[in-house]
Amino acid sequence: MSPAAGELAGARGEGGGVEARRVFIGAGCNRVVNNVSWGACGLVAFGAQNAVALFSPQRGEIVTTLPGHKAPVNCTLWLPTKKDVLQVRGRDTYYLLSGSADGTIMAWEIGSGKGDWSHVLQLPGMHKKGITCLAGRMVSDTVAIFASTSSDGIVVIWELVIEPTTAAGSCKVSCLHSLSVGSKPMVSLSIAVLPEQGSHLVLAMGGLDHKIHIYCGDKSGKFIKACELKGHSDWIRSLDFSLPVMISGEKHNLFLVSSSQDRTIRIWKMDSEAISPGSTAQLRKANIEMTSYIEGPLFVAGNTSYQVSLESLLVGHEDWVYSVEWQPPTLLPGDEAHQAMSILSASMDKMMMIWKPEKNTGLWINSVTVGELSHSALGFYGGHWQPDGKSILAHGYGGSFHMWRDVGVDSENWQPQIVPSGHFAPVSDLTWAKSGQYLLSVSHDQTTRIFAPWRNQVNPGDIIYWREIARPQIHGHDSNCVAFIQGSGNHRFISGADEKVSRVFEAPLSFLKTLQQATLLKPDISDDFDNVQVLGANMSALGLSQKPIYTHGVKESPSSNSSDGPDSMETIPDAVPTVFTEPPVEDQLAWNTLWPESHKLYGHGNELFSLCCDYEGKLVASSCKAQLAPVAEIWLWEVGTWKAVGRLQSHNLTVTQMEFSRDNAFLLSVSRDRHLSIFSIKKTREGVEHHLVAKHEAHKRIIWACSWNPFGYEFATGSRDKTVKIWRVQDTSSVKLLATLPQFRDSVTALAWMGRDSASNAGILAVGMDNGLIELWSVSGGRASAGDTSDSSPLIAACMLQFDPLMCHVSTVHRLRWREPDSSDEKSALELASCGADHCVRVFDVHCRTDQCNQI
Repeated sequence: MSPAAGELAGARGEGGGVEARRVFIGAGCNRVVNNVSWGACGLVAFGAQNAVALFSPQRGEIVTTLPGHKAPVNCTLWLPTKKDVLQVRGRDTYYLLSGSADGTIMAWEIGSGKGDWSHVLQLPGMHKKGITCLAGRMVSDTVAIFASTSSDGIVVIWELVIEPTTAAGSCKVSCLHSLSVGSKPMVSLSIAVLPEQGSHLVLAMGGLDHKIHIYCGDKSGKFIKACELKGHSDWIRSLDFSLPVMISGEKHNLFLVSSSQDRTIRIWKMDSEAISPGSTAQLRKANIEMTSYIEGPLFVAGNTSYQVSLESLLVGHEDWVYSVEWQPPTLLPGDEAHQAMSILSASMDKMMMIWKPEKNTGLWINSVTVGELSHSALGFYGGHWQPDGKSILAHGYGGSFHMWRDVGVDSENWQPQIVPSGHFAPVSDLTWAKSGQYLLSVSHDQTTRIFAPWRNQVNPGDIIYWREIARPQIHGHDSNCVAFIQGSGNHRFISGADEKVSRVFEAPLSFLKTLQQATLLKPDISDDFDNVQVLGANMSALGLSQKPIYTHGVKESPSSNSSDGPDSMETIPDAVPTVFTEPPVEDQLAWNTLWPESHKLYGHGNELFSLCCDYEGKLVASSCKAQLAPVAEIWLWEVGTWKAVGRLQSHNLTVTQMEFSRDNAFLLSVSRDRHLSIFSIKKTREGVEHHLVAKHEAHKRIIWACSWNPFGYEFATGSRDKTVKIWRVQDTSSVKLLATLPQFRDSVTALAWMGRDSASNAGILAVGMDNGLIELWSVSGGRASAGDTSDSSPLIAACMLQFDPLMCHVSTVHRLRWREPDSSDEKSALELASCGADHCVRVFDVHCRTDQCNQI
C-alpha cells in the first residue's frame, strides 16, 4: 500500500486559501502484548496511546493516526490476515480492527489504492473491561469470523460481512456467540479452518489457567468445547495456527504453536481421520476416551476425528515468551497455499528467534537469533513476519520497533532496518533548534529526542523523510520542560524533570557531524569543529549524569556485528560515539548519541515545570511546581556562568509557561493561580535589573499557555475556561485587554504566535486544545509598539483553518512551536511543530496564498 505522503487539512475557516499538510509523526508503540499487526496490505498497525497508528515499513515512517478510541489501544487485527492468501489476491480494500482498554472495538476501512482510511463502525459493547486479544480468519471472499477476548472473562465470536463494492466497500459486523471462561480470563486466541472440513472452524484460547482450550464450531459462530491441552506451567501468552501442512506425502495436518511465561514454546499437531458413517455414537465416544488417554486429546468435528499430540518442545529463551507466529504462507500455482515450517518467537529476554525443523532429523532448532541492546532489563512484547517472510519486526518495552531484513543471497543475513520511532509516554515540551534544522522534544518516558529531516546524499531531490537522529538525554525522572539556548556558539539546551535540578547539555562532535550528514549543510558554528573537544557521552552506571567522552581519549572498541544477541545485563557496554551517514537505528540511538551534561542548576524547592531562554542567549528563566508563593518564584540564570541572577516573585501557584518578548525587554508568565505577570528585564554590568510591571487576573480557570507577538508588545493567553485573550503592554506599566476570541470547543492548552507582516502587525496564532485539535487564527492590527498611544488600528482576529481531526492529536496538545521562517526564501512553507499527551510529535507544513498572507 502506498498512501499519500501527507494529508491535507480538510476544514477551512473564514480566511480561506490556507491549507496544512502533515509532514511528520513521531510516536512510540503502546507497551502491551498483541498491540501490533502487520497486514497483508503491507502496512503495520499499532496502538499509540488512544490512537491507531499506521506505518509503512518500506518508507520507515508513520503515515497516519486514526482517532476514535477514548482509552489506550491494546490490540489490532487486519482482515484479511496474512494467512488468507487466497482472499488477498486483487483486493484493494482492507479492514482493520482495534480494541482498547475500555472494552471498545472499532473497525476501519483502508483503501490501498487511494491511500484513504475511514472509520466504518464501532462494535456493540459486549465487553465490560479491556480487550486483550483479537484473532480471525476469512471464511470466504466476503465473510470473516473473528474472536475477541477481554479481562472480563468473556470471549465473543463475531462475523464481519463485506458489502458489495456498490456500497463503497462498507461492512457489517454482528455478534454470533459469547463464551464465558470463568474467573481466569483468556489472553490469547487463534482461529483456523479445519482441514477436510471446510465448514468447520477451530478456536484455541489460552490464559491464566495454564491450559489451552480447544473449541469447535461452524460458520454460524456456535462453538463448543472439544478438549484441553496441558503442558505449560504458567500463563499462555500467544497461540497461532498454521495452514494445513502436507509432510512427506501424508495427509494435511494442522499445527498449533503456543508460548508461555514458563519460557517454553510447544508445537501441537492435529491429525485428521475420517469416521465411517456406520460408527455409532457410543463407539465413537469410547474410542475417543481410550485414545485420548493413550495418545493425547481427540475430538470430533463433522465426520472427521482429530488427534492432538505434542510435536515438539522448544527451549531457548531465558524469559517470558510473549509471542509466537508461523511464517506467512505463500501462494503456489494452482491457487494452493504453501505453509513454510518456520516459527518466529519474541521474548522479554530481548531476543527474537526463528525456529525451523532440521532437514535430516526433523528436530526443531533455532536457526536465527536477533536482539536489542537497551538500558532496560525488559525486552520484546511481540514479533511479526512481513507477509512475504523477508523481514521480521519486534516491538519492545521501550515503545520501540526493531526490524531486520534478510539481505543474504546464498545464505541468510539479517540486517537492521530503519523504522519509525518516538516517545512512549506523554510528550511534555518541544523546541526548535536555534538554526531550525531539527526539533528537540522531552517526555515522561524520561528521554530527550532529536528529530530532523534526513536528506538523501545520492539524490538530494528525493523525498525527505524525518528521522530520529539522536537521543541526547536518557534520564531517571520524567522530563517536563526544555529550552534551547539561543545565540552564538555550540548547540546547547537546558531541560527540567521531576527533580529540583535543571541540567545543561552541549552538543558533542559526533552529533554535529551527523547533523551535517543529515542536512547536507555546512555547520553553523564554524567552518571546522576544532573548538569542540567532546566526542560524545557515557551513561553513568549508578547516577543520572552523562559523562563526556573526549576526542583525545577515545579507545578502540571491538565492533559487535554478529547476530548472536546482546550482551548480558551484568556488563554494561561503553558508548561508542559515531558519525552516522544514514539514520541510526534504536540500539545506536539508545547508546551512542548521548550529549554530555555540562552544568547543573540548583535552587528550586520542587520539581521543575517550565523553562525559557531569551533571544540573545544570555538569560534562562525557570519555574517549578508550587502551592505557596515563595516556592512559585521564577529564577533567572545567566548563561555561561550559570549563576542565579534574579528571583521574580508574583505568583502563588505553579507557573505553567513563560516567554521573553522578542526584544528581551519583558518576561511574560502565566500560572495556575489564573494570573498573568509581566516583568521588565534589563541586563546591566552588575547583573540583571527586574521589576514587576503588571499582574492581572486574566481568566476564570488555570492559564495553560501564553505567546508574544514577534512584532510588538501584544501577547495571547489561553486557559482551561476555553478562551484565548489578546493583551497589550502599554506605557510599559500596565496591560490592556484588546480582544477575546470566540469560545473554543475545549480547554486551550497551547499557543504559538508567528509574525507575517511587520507593517500591518499581522501574524498567525496557532491554538491547541485539550481534545487534541489545532486551529490557526489570523491576527492583525492593534498597536505595533508600546510607545504608540492611539487606538486607531483595532485588532482583527479571524479563524483561518481548523485542522482535520485525522491530522491532529487525540489527547491534550501540550506545546506548539513555529519554526522561524527562512528569510532568504519567501515562498517556503511555514512549519508548525506540536506535541501532546498522545505520545506524538507532529510537524505540519502550512501553506497560504501570497495574497492571503498579505491580507492577514
